[in-house]
Amino acid sequence: MGTPGRLPIFVITATVTLDAMGVGLIMPVMPALLREVDGGSLAQAAAWGGIMSAAFAVMQFLFGPVVGALSDRWGRRPVLLISLLAMAADYVIMALAGSLWLLLVGRILGGITAATHSTANAYMADISAPHEKAQRFGLLMAGFGVGFVLGPILGGFLAEYGTRAPFWAAGALALANALLGFAVLGESLPRRRRRRFSWARANPFGAFRAVARLAGVAPLLAVFFLFNVATYVYPAVWAFFLTERFGWGEGTIGLSLGIYGLSYALTMAFLVQPTMARLGPRGTVIFGLAMECVTLVLIASLTDGRVLLAMIPIAALGSLAMPALQAAMSDSVAPTAQGELQGLLTSVSALAMATAPVLMTQVFAYFTAAGAPLYLPGAPFFLAAALMVLCLALFLGQRSGALGR
Repeated sequence: MGTPGRLPIFVITATVTLDAMGVGLIMPVMPALLREVDGGSLAQAAAWGGIMSAAFAVMQFLFGPVVGALSDRWGRRPVLLISLLAMAADYVIMALAGSLWLLLVGRILGGITAATHSTANAYMADISAPHEKAQRFGLLMAGFGVGFVLGPILGGFLAEYGTRAPFWAAGALALANALLGFAVLGESLPRRRRRRFSWARANPFGAFRAVARLAGVAPLLAVFFLFNVATYVYPAVWAFFLTERFGWGEGTIGLSLGIYGLSYALTMAFLVQPTMARLGPRGTVIFGLAMECVTLVLIASLTDGRVLLAMIPIAALGSLAMPALQAAMSDSVAPTAQGELQGLLTSVSALAMATAPVLMTQVFAYFTAAGAPLYLPGAPFFLAAALMVLCLALFLGQRSGALGR
């Protein structure tokens, strides 16, 4: 299609930004809400937080390909609008919930319809010529980064008005997002380019059968999976860890998340290309993994919250490993297999998201519970560092090939 007017590009970018803001809004207040609903300890709240995050990820893993296939059949616009409305309903359920089970229902509903970002990517691909896609996908990533910076800061501020206020705000953002899309967003997928819905294409387990056909990707895929599990320690236990270790409130937690989001966005925007040019894809992966190993150990060991805030921008440098790793895998397969590879990476990411929250929060709960044999709030970060060392060992054990230097 290519070169549409600016309005669809602006609306889709705004959609991703508002979506990220909604997610970020609720992160600082989740520990307090879970304790308010359940009346239990912080360790119990962390355990339930992990279960809910895992439920969300499992639903995303199972239904993500289904929603994608539905958008191929019926178009991007209706799928995007329905997803936004369902997201608004999810936030309303959580704002009203008086039990942990109702909160869990909200997370399951949100996971089933969590197609906003992927559908936005598909929409942008539909309206872009090949030479325009990289720049426009970059716009979406920038929009997500901006939203993730603003969301936690606003969420920490709104938490001063009660644990439910951020959820009402997130629901209002999702509803406003849907109304904006309904008013000004056209359909990007012409009827002639749509295809019949097929359960064979929508089956998420089919993606894993592709591993054997993608020569050279399997070892890198293991690194990709472990990296995602390890780095999920941040959204899984960050708020619980800061509450336990430093006694921080929602506002300071939101500030720390905002600093990380901004640091991540700046790293992705300005440091990927020069680092790749200087170190090469292989060297960049090694640098990023090594930085993650060091910063995770430091975070687990720190006892001064001011030092932690100061080192957050340094911690964001570890994220340089991911785009370089994805580039390495992309270079390892034929051009005709790129779509198959990206679908596989999506499935592996969802699997990591389903595994990591339970693992990390259970470790946190065990080492902070009353009567724990060793009191160690930073235990999940030590575990993540160990996984990152394994990533580095696996990666160093592979021959260079398409990885270059």
